[in-house]
Amino acid sequence: MPSELSPHVSDIAPGRGALRPARSWLHSDAPSRSLNGPWRFRLSPTASVAEDFAADGFADDGWDSIPVPSHWVLEGDGAYGRPIYTNIQFPFPIDPPHVPDENPTGDYRRHFDVPADWSDAERVVLRFDGVESLFRVWVNGVEIGSASGSRLAHEFDVTSAVRTGDNVVAVRVHQWSAASYVEDQDQWWLPGIFRDVTLIARPAGGIEDVWLRTGFDHERGSGRGRVEAEITADTAAFPVTLRIPELGVEHVWATPAEVAPFDVTGVEPWSAEHPRLYDATVSTAAESIALRVGFRTVEIRGDRFLVNGSRVVFHGVNRHETHPERGRVFDEEHAREDLALMKQFNVNAIRTSHYPPHPRLLDLADELGFWVVLECDLETHGFEKLDWVGNPSDDPAWREAYLDRIRRTVERDKNHPSIVIWSLGNESGTGGNLAAMSAWVHARDIGRPVHYEGDYTGEYTDIYSRMYASVPETEQIGADGTRSALLNCTPAQSARQRTKPFLLCEYAHAMGNGPGAFDQYEALVRQYPRLHGGFVWEWRDHGILATAPDGTPYYAYGGDFGEVVHDGNFVMDGMLLSNDVPTPSLHEYKAVVQPVEFVFDGGKVAVTNLRHSADTSDLRFRWRVEHDGLPVASGDLEIPVVVAGESQRASLPPIAVAPDAETWLTIDATLAAPTPWAPEGHVIATAQLDCSTRRPVPAVRPQPQADWRPGDGTLSLGMAEFAGGSLVRLAGRAVTGPRLELFRAPTDNDESPSDGIEESDNSIAGVSSADLWRRDGLDRLTTRRVSVEHTSDALRTLDKVSAADSALSVMVESVWSLVDGELELRVEIEPSRGWQTVWPRIGVRFELPDGAAPVDGAQWFGLGPLETYPDSLRAARTGLFSATIQDLSVDYARPQETGHRSELRRLALTSGSTEVLRIQALPDTRGRRPGFTLSRHTPQQIARAAHPFELGDSTTSHLIVDAAQHGLGSRTCGPDVWPEFALRPESRTIRLRISAG
Repeated sequence: MPSELSPHVSDIAPGRGALRPARSWLHSDAPSRSLNGPWRFRLSPTASVAEDFAADGFADDGWDSIPVPSHWVLEGDGAYGRPIYTNIQFPFPIDPPHVPDENPTGDYRRHFDVPADWSDAERVVLRFDGVESLFRVWVNGVEIGSASGSRLAHEFDVTSAVRTGDNVVAVRVHQWSAASYVEDQDQWWLPGIFRDVTLIARPAGGIEDVWLRTGFDHERGSGRGRVEAEITADTAAFPVTLRIPELGVEHVWATPAEVAPFDVTGVEPWSAEHPRLYDATVSTAAESIALRVGFRTVEIRGDRFLVNGSRVVFHGVNRHETHPERGRVFDEEHAREDLALMKQFNVNAIRTSHYPPHPRLLDLADELGFWVVLECDLETHGFEKLDWVGNPSDDPAWREAYLDRIRRTVERDKNHPSIVIWSLGNESGTGGNLAAMSAWVHARDIGRPVHYEGDYTGEYTDIYSRMYASVPETEQIGADGTRSALLNCTPAQSARQRTKPFLLCEYAHAMGNGPGAFDQYEALVRQYPRLHGGFVWEWRDHGILATAPDGTPYYAYGGDFGEVVHDGNFVMDGMLLSNDVPTPSLHEYKAVVQPVEFVFDGGKVAVTNLRHSADTSDLRFRWRVEHDGLPVASGDLEIPVVVAGESQRASLPPIAVAPDAETWLTIDATLAAPTPWAPEGHVIATAQLDCSTRRPVPAVRPQPQADWRPGDGTLSLGMAEFAGGSLVRLAGRAVTGPRLELFRAPTDNDESPSDGIEESDNSIAGVSSADLWRRDGLDRLTTRRVSVEHTSDALRTLDKVSAADSALSVMVESVWSLVDGELELRVEIEPSRGWQTVWPRIGVRFELPDGAAPVDGAQWFGLGPLETYPDSLRAARTGLFSATIQDLSVDYARPQETGHRSELRRLALTSGSTEVLRIQALPDTRGRRPGFTLSRHTPQQIARAAHPFELGDSTTSHLIVDAAQHGLGSRTCGPDVWPEFALRPESRTIRLRISAG
């Protein structure tokens, strides 16, 4: 029901009262005072206490204290409510513009001082940089106005209300309002004053706004730039002076009519790779504005998106503002570290999903170098549940609200060279209000194109954009001459969209363990120039730090705060964990998009520079040779400087090839000097070459030897002891196995239902792979021993392993023998007919209970150092690695499959620094090598846990040797596992040689 007690919360107007027009966020020397800090605070369960707030004279007796900026649901240890997470759905009934009466409302109050010397100010402005959702402002008991637009800046003229000396400001913030219907972004709902509050004295004769539009003329040669100044000030404020000291620029304009564009020489262009900035000032007698200017020109030429004349490839991420303790409260040091980490992992672009970030973040993007798609604070995704009926995007009554949002977005941030595209918002359907937003941007800024993914037919945007397009669909978009219709397009509309640059504004949903197929998308971007890359969803998990009942800290997701309506752990979908730890997917991404490519050809290597405009003079090329992972030689590789888009060939160093070991050459491209985002020696690109002398694959069945020794109810063969045909000890320690393991703790992608339109042949619409695995009983296999055959030279067991409640089965033959004095295990795995779905894995599991020396780590020669899967291998290299059992797994917010290492040659299980068991993994007859996982929990235990703390302690280590693993895919929001990497039931062989440590 609509709330009659608080009609203002249903007001769709963007603001009321003394709200000033949008302008740039400027660094001015005009007097100002931060009002950040402790404020008095009270929380009411509804908005209907508004009359009381005005009647009580704004007294704050008995109120609490709360920091500003902050979110009240993250303060007070739950005393002020809890966060709510939804993805698409609204957490309240869809009844626009009304919201429920149960509307938590926070009242804020604080004193502030106005200095006596502010009496000369022309006006006093109160600025709020971010308040969720609707807020009203009073100063000294006088109501000033109201505003909505949570991630937008609002300034109020409070000149008539303030006085010299002590003043009181009061702010009422409603969690829900009409604005909530257009702020349905995929994130936590976190109410409160969460960005800075500033009191500003605007001087007489000051500068109201500045826009320095700069360009770079690449066709006329380097060193030519153009400045177009737009200065908003009273005529009496002139003369206005523009200075760019480093370029020798000083222009004095006596009147507004004299302000005109001018050229400047000696300019270095700005780009994300070379973020060259020049300090500039715009000043009058009363005020000086400081800016950092970057010279660059953005244009669309045909179906190419160009900056300074060169095609841009966006290796980007979608970035929400989120922190596990502060929520969306900005911390500059953390933000700088965040962006530096992006640069270290070869991320060159940011889409500010789905709202403008804190303005200082864009200063950092200018400085460190990123291509930025700046998105408006707009999303109405919940209306999709109603087939977009009632969607504000096509309702004329909402037009001014939409236009106000885009005006505040563009005006605040228009001076930033890093911003190369304006985005109207996200997942808001389509309609006349979005078209009106686009028309306003086009009229206001001819120097940047307009993006909006929901404009499928290209009616009002300049870039064709899609999210989660499959690899084949992306290729259809990129290929010339393709006539197939695009999504929601007629043939004519499809043809029009193919004339534009294409962006994947979201792809490769990085939820949990995944995604796969980064390299397939990157290959298409290399092949088809119309494709300009995209933005991974997303940069980091949104976990909120919480405490489990046993006192263990963990990162909470949807539903952990008792929300009635929520979307679970869908908020944990980043390549960075909530605690800033990079996931293996981020390492994979770095490897796939690395800006230097190496191609080996005989005794030479071709080095290709894939950068936008920077050459390789900032890089140093290092090589090293390893024998079975042990370094034997290293040095510098002399490679001529490679300009962007070109290649150079260089001779490889002499390589000593070991006759009895694998020989690997590794080349790293490293930073030759420190940068603001990484130290000298930081690796940006890597390649490996196998230089080994090829040896024939060992036969599957070497001639075994006999060495049986009877014991007390057991038989021993070498270091192994058996009871009733089953392994009970190895090298004197308790070990059981091998047990067939076909199950893995489902990843988030595994748990995601198929939408029925994927290319995989293992999909059933509306059903997840994990559901099929559980349906087929792969998580609860049962074993029946068919036979035990003890010959003079081997122990052979045959087991029938059956899926619960099913006639499906797998025959497993295990043969133990001694070969060349070493214990060998050969496992033959043969599925029955009738299996209809992919399998998660084909492997065998060993249990290693803790003893005097519990297994707590591993050293291995194979792929590493991080986990690898069939469609996520590019970050891996062949080498010798070691890790503790804890570090072998990734601490995903929802426990799931993790820790698999592929292409295993040798494995040593360790207890501290002591080797406990050694295992040599032999290739099968097709040369395929197994992988391994070492964990303190079984896949079944991991699958039952919703959070890491629920796993508890374990007294057993579990080693799984996999003949094969299913791929990862991106099915949580995107394509399923590519058929090439899908694991279908098949016969496999695992061969291991085991010795004591």
